[in-house]
Amino acid sequence: MEGLSFFTTGDGARMAYRFDGRADAPVLMLSNSIATSLHMWDGVMPDLVEHFRVLRYDTRGNGASDAPAGAYSLDRLGRDVIELLDGLGLERVHFLGLSLGGFIGQWLGVRAPERIDRLVLSNTSAHLGPPQEFDRRIAELTGDVDMQAIAEGFIRNWFPSSMVDARLPVVESFREMVLQTSPQGLAGSYAAVRDTDLSRIVTLVTRPTLVISGEHDNVTAASHGEAIAAAIPGARYLVLPCVHLPNVESERAFVDAVRAFLSGAA
Repeated sequence: MEGLSFFTTGDGARMAYRFDGRADAPVLMLSNSIATSLHMWDGVMPDLVEHFRVLRYDTRGNGASDAPAGAYSLDRLGRDVIELLDGLGLERVHFLGLSLGGFIGQWLGVRAPERIDRLVLSNTSAHLGPPQEFDRRIAELTGDVDMQAIAEGFIRNWFPSSMVDARLPVVESFREMVLQTSPQGLAGSYAAVRDTDLSRIVTLVTRPTLVISGEHDNVTAASHGEAIAAAIPGARYLVLPCVHLPNVESERAFVDAVRAFLSGAA
């Protein structure tokens, strides 16, 4: 819990967040993948804080934030961001969301463009289905939940087999994040993804946008990122040689691309 601050949303959920970097630097807000915490960005923080004041937060249902019962909606996850920015007195920020965080970033780009300067959408989709698959996963999270098996499934989807089989420390840190995730929070997050289809309205995003995909991503396929980039006027598109977490597997290329885009470089 060291370094964390907390705020309470309009519906009473207690949310965790933290700042890193110089107070006078441009603010970059990071939004995490499902079943992780703000620590999923730890590896890239030394580079990012050289250029930005980084605001990280735990999405509801994840990390140190509350995990209310019931299905979450993308509208609620987006409003959590707006309420945090309002509470911190931040009018506009750069926003980088990965996976579930990318869904939230798309929502912000459509619903609250005045709060976003530049938008980075990494390893995400406008729509993931079928809904029956998410219903099955939600059903697995009731009763006697085998979080070890669920964590193994996530890890196998996030990293190449070579990294998983070697039990690298960074992989094990992500496994621990999954194990610490509330089953109730994970179920609520699954429902938000299940019930979201932004494929028609993502064309309304007007903020400068960079879309990043993983060449070998089996969760949010590169074709999904390509479709988002094609739908957003003027969006840039980058494919990196990784699975689902370019901030880990392609760290240098990921950070360089994000920094160049947010600084306005060609």
